[in-house]
Amino acid sequence: MKNKKTYLPIVIFFLLTSFGVLHKFYVSVTQIDFNEKKSRVEISTRIFIDDLEKALEKKHNQKFNLATRIEAKNAKELTEKYLLQRLSIKINGQEQTLVFLGSEYDDDVLICYLKIDNSKKITTFEVFNNLLTETYTEQQNIVHTNINNTKRSFLLTQIDKIASIKY
Repeated sequence: MKNKKTYLPIVIFFLLTSFGVLHKFYVSVTQIDFNEKKSRVEISTRIFIDDLEKALEKKHNQKFNLATRIEAKNAKELTEKYLLQRLSIKINGQEQTLVFLGSEYDDDVLICYLKIDNSKKITTFEVFNNLLTETYTEQQNIVHTNINNTKRSFLLTQIDKIASIKY
């Protein structure tokens, strides 16, 4: 009897997997902080490497082999371009220029760092994020903000791509 109970969860997992009940979860996480001392907005975005790779390959019709020793030479340049096309911010109603600072791999995640130089008081903040939604309709982009000592979180999707905050 004890052996049947031990194997039951394993059997259920394989049955669910083979019938397609379990599927991959598509998500990115973006953290946005206003650093008053440095007069800038600091942004970090975490994206699963395999999901980004599929989006880039679909868009550019080439293999990228991200995070490998045979990574495409133009991978970093096209990743930066992709990010800047799919992520934008308005402060006080004005479109801002995102500056890509760099990126790093951490296990199966790519972490990208960006900034916006801003010395103005922030009264309204709007973020547009549609990362990977052209590749995965189930994609969810979680955005955490810490602006004017106010923390907020948003879930952006293929349909809801914009979050707005008034201070």
